[in-house]
Amino acid sequence: MLELADIVRVAGPAYVDAHAGRLRPSQRHALDDILHCRTPSLGGSLYRCDDCGALDYRYHSCRNRHCPKCQADRAQVWLDRVQQRLLPCDHYLLTFTLPHQLRAVARAHQRVVYAALLREAAAAVQTLADDRAWVGGTVGILAVLHTWTRTLEYHPHAHLLVTAGGLTADGQAWRMPAHPRFLVPGYVLSAIFRANMRRALRRAGVASAVDARIWRRRWTVHVQQIGTGAQATLYLSRYVYRVGLTNQRLTRFTDGRVTFRYTHAATRETRAVTLPVDSFLTRFLQHILPRGLTKIRWYGLLSPGRRPALERARSLLAQHSALPSTDPPDRRSATIADPPSVTTTTIPHDDSRPPTRRALQCAVCRRGQCVLVQRYSRDGPSRAPP
Repeated sequence: MLELADIVRVAGPAYVDAHAGRLRPSQRHALDDILHCRTPSLGGSLYRCDDCGALDYRYHSCRNRHCPKCQADRAQVWLDRVQQRLLPCDHYLLTFTLPHQLRAVARAHQRVVYAALLREAAAAVQTLADDRAWVGGTVGILAVLHTWTRTLEYHPHAHLLVTAGGLTADGQAWRMPAHPRFLVPGYVLSAIFRANMRRALRRAGVASAVDARIWRRRWTVHVQQIGTGAQATLYLSRYVYRVGLTNQRLTRFTDGRVTFRYTHAATRETRAVTLPVDSFLTRFLQHILPRGLTKIRWYGLLSPGRRPALERARSLLAQHSALPSTDPPDRRSATIADPPSVTTTTIPHDDSRPPTRRALQCAVCRRGQCVLVQRYSRDGPSRAPP
């Protein structure tokens, strides 16, 4: 199967020479990691089956967040960890998109604009959620940054996973959304988000490079209900550790041209794009984030400093789910509070536990599990299989 590393191996050196003055350190680092991922240069680990004794040597991965070989396992580890943290309630997926007039500024000031995009989108949601006309409480928000379209074009946007309800300011009740069919109105949310971004870019000193007409146009915010916490995290895990292009989408690399597949958003048809390899690498590399930039952030009840409030909300939701209800769903109270005879306790939550690693099944006998015998580092005397 054709891999991105194959294209980098063939065309990468010439591309780096041609664009040496314009490549960021993070882009050079990503190319190097993708090239050496799961090769002898990174070392490996030796496993032995606990049933048949067969040996299995596996090369180490580069663990670069932009490498298509490394993200599937990381998505599963993230999913295992986050499912313990999210609240047991319905969630909404909100997508905030920067207008195309801001893309040049975002590309030139990535750290400032990307951080503002995540922060101000979350702040806009909480501003409306504080209003009792919509929720009347603090919601939990998980925000994820993306910069690409299905054809790898530059399209900065943020996906926000938001709880369907919030904890009241006094911590005594969990309030459901006032309108059962939507969380907050998207047209109001987009206006608040636009104003927030304008202030943020002014504070950062980059607003002068923006066409002033953009602040009078309507911005796009999409609101979608996606189910319970477990369903929501499974849905979002496809976004969180997803790279702009997977190896499975690459179909051909011949005569200096690369072809890859994508699914058209409107028709759901599978289509193909063919680009010169130089253009292809440019499209891919424009989505390499600056080193150290956090693309996954937590706000509201899910922020690290709100752990007591988060567990209070978890306790209220657990009590509500344990109580029998005889009323039709559409007539139940929009507020979940403590029953008079129930004593509220805080549910302990240990986020310091290491993520669960999936056991490796023996490929020879298909019965046993592979146990680590020895690890060979990239700087050790033996980088190839023993």
